[in-house]
Amino acid sequence: MLDALRDAVAAMIRPGEGRLTHAPQSHPPVRTARIGVLLANLGTPDATDYWSMRRYLNEFLSDRRVIDYPAWKWQPLLQLIILSKRPFTSGANYKLIWDNERNESPLMTITRNQTEAVAAALKAQYGDAVMVDFCMRYGNPSTESKVRAMVEAGCEKILFCPLYPHYAGATSATANDQFFRALMKEKRQPAARTLPEYFDHPLYIDALAQSVEAAYAGLDHKPDVLVASYHGMPKRYLMEGDPYHCQCQKTSRLLRERLGWDKGAIDTTFQSVFGTEEWLRPYTVEHVAELARQGKKRIAVIAPAFSADCIETLEEINGEIRESFEHAGGEVFTYIPCLNAEAAHITALTAVIRENLAGWIAPAE
Repeated sequence: MLDALRDAVAAMIRPGEGRLTHAPQSHPPVRTARIGVLLANLGTPDATDYWSMRRYLNEFLSDRRVIDYPAWKWQPLLQLIILSKRPFTSGANYKLIWDNERNESPLMTITRNQTEAVAAALKAQYGDAVMVDFCMRYGNPSTESKVRAMVEAGCEKILFCPLYPHYAGATSATANDQFFRALMKEKRQPAARTLPEYFDHPLYIDALAQSVEAAYAGLDHKPDVLVASYHGMPKRYLMEGDPYHCQCQKTSRLLRERLGWDKGAIDTTFQSVFGTEEWLRPYTVEHVAELARQGKKRIAVIAPAFSADCIETLEEINGEIRESFEHAGGEVFTYIPCLNAEAAHITALTAVIRENLAGWIAPAE
């Protein structure tokens, strides 16, 4: 019965034309229904020059999810002071990690590689019924442009996937906000789901553990401590109900348990402090220096909250934070790269996506 029904529906479409047989010639083409999987990351400037950096920073720092001060107070400070100076310093930092051959940041390259790997994995399970692409919350490719492309390609359902293992208003929520704004502009709005945080998913924890094990296997001496450095946020956000801090703590605990280490073997810290108010503590840049002063001369640092290496890991952790440790007397600093497009990470991402596609589509047998 089901086979007959599928054949009947398929027969309504003229092969190669995408038109319903009963529709008049003036009717617009009807595309074969597909499901979209849209990966989303933070974003990257288009280049390292002043105006490219200014456009990117303006979009990022004008987001009320990121900086929630009243606009009358924040925007004059941002436009007249911060954006007159910061594009120069940020541009200089991006130049240190910029891929001049591809003319793009590592985050762009890695996110594209992740997307291609996830697309291949999902194609093996769902065939051509699922379309996979990526977008950025700030900069290009924009969320709006990719939602438009998916709708034009016939996606009647879209699973939107912020590439943040941990939920935070300034990451997952603002990415979802932008996705919903893009949907508001569609005449034929697709059904939509958003991928929830996956900070405690067993495959994600296992991928983190494998990255630590691989890094330690290549060292002559085991580090005295592993520092799990997460992106920071104002402490006020925690007190207002953001679950990010608690989720970071749980990831560190689960990682330690998966590695079979004793309590105290992993320190949880927070980086990228901005502004004058108190942020989540301890601050990574201060904590690593204190470790060195305590005689912990060999440390390793991992950044579990980042799905891909970016300015905060390649320049901040492997630059500023490394220097803080060494200037305080530290001797061996090992940065463990983000999961990026490693096979275990792609397996974890694919599993989480597959779980959230349930009810929409079943894998091919």
